Amino acid sequence: MLLSPAPSSTTSFFASFFSGRLFKRMKKSAALWIGLAITALLVVIGVFGPLIVGSDGLLPIHLELDLAPPSVAGRLGRGENGVDVLTALVHGARVSLIVSFTATTLSLSIGVLFGATAGFVGGKVDALAMRIVDVLLAFPGILLAIYVAAVLPPSLLNVAIALSATGWVGYARLARAQVLEVKGREFVQAAHALGASKPRVLLVHVLPNILGPLLIQASFGLSTAVLAEASLSFLGIGVPPGTPSWGALLDEGVAHLFVAPHLVLFPGACIAVCVLGFNFLGDGLRDVLDSKS
Repeated sequence: MLLSPAPSSTTSFFASFFSGRLFKRMKKSAALWIGLAITALLVVIGVFGPLIVGSDGLLPIHLELDLAPPSVAGRLGRGENGVDVLTALVHGARVSLIVSFTATTLSLSIGVLFGATAGFVGGKVDALAMRIVDVLLAFPGILLAIYVAAVLPPSLLNVAIALSATGWVGYARLARAQVLEVKGREFVQAAHALGASKPRVLLVHVLPNILGPLLIQASFGLSTAVLAEASLSFLGIGVPPGTPSWGALLDEGVAHLFVAPHLVLFPGACIAVCVLGFNFLGDGLRDVLDSKS
């Protein structure tokens, strides 16, 4: 008697993702389209904006325009030493996107590897892994990120590493919970019965079926990373000195709040729009991918 192969959970996941029912949900989710539009606009600005405004990241100085208000010479005003705020904001968008996507990718990768392995293996390995997660959760995430950022040399990669120092624990808990739910299903048991190795079962049959909640969590994690990067730059321990950053512009604005309020208004608006866009994206993905919503 020939044994039929276990159902391909990878194929079933992507088949359901591109099913007509899912596209109907996408059409009905206004939050998803708003989030996609804002995210796409930010990506376009971050990728092509610096090519349009020029300066190659080195912002030109015009001392005679120091802290000048918005005008024809500076459409969004000038900062310290006459730096054009619009040019700084465009370059700052690239910095925020690079740091947020890198930090989220690192956190997601570490968290899924740690949590999924713990949940799938179970037993003492799972218990020890969750105790490590509990210990890290006891530390305020932003304080640990500040410590790591202060210890490491200033760079975009080190900022991302600082943000992922505790950012991965949320993904680990979510991945573990999803794996515990999925690994008892029939198609996973069928794969075990047909002799599939544990790593193959985890990678091919379990992980593809927990992607939905992880993608939703990652979209919300992007907004958290943007805020955290701006906070570190605001404190002066984020990106290297001289690198355009929304948080660094806010730091300048606070020092000249009543003289040049545009230094607070425009960077704050950029951060708010970016965070709002990623949150809309997360809400939309939850409406589309979460069957319970």
